[in-house]
Amino acid sequence: MADFVEQSVTKSAVRELTTPFADAAALNTVVASVISTNPFGCTSYEVGGVTMDPVTKTREYYNARVIYEDDDAKTVGYVTVRAPSTAAFATMKSEILADAEMTAAMGGDPVNDQERESYSVALRCHDPSGETYYVTFTRDQIRVSSYSDDAILAVIEAWADTVPALA
Repeated sequence: MADFVEQSVTKSAVRELTTPFADAAALNTVVASVISTNPFGCTSYEVGGVTMDPVTKTREYYNARVIYEDDDAKTVGYVTVRAPSTAAFATMKSEILADAEMTAAMGGDPVNDQERESYSVALRCHDPSGETYYVTFTRDQIRVSSYSDDAILAVIEAWADTVPALA
């Protein structure tokens, strides 16, 4: 019987943030900066004759939670929503908080539970060496995955050390 032979070794690394991003806008400020300034020195590449950007957003989602409290501030229910963009996230939260029928049905007042919000944005990056790897930003951590060259992590870590929000 044939054995599997290792073809490559990919790694992942996580940086836990000392202070979580305050909100989705703060996270997206950092993400937009990475896409626009390309601090990792990524390069364009071709796939099937199509030129790909050096850094590309591949996935994003934003989760909100609205709790409903009675007059004694006890939770009587909650609604969780997952949105595909910050615009949809803000709209959905506002709509839920303002929905009188939902408020009446729940029997309590709606309150945005910001501490339970979660966000995730994944970027695909193409290193000059030819490696493609991912950097995922969440509310409380940054994950670098699918890389094999330690120099990639060193560049990202050096950059992250210069960004106060990523301490």
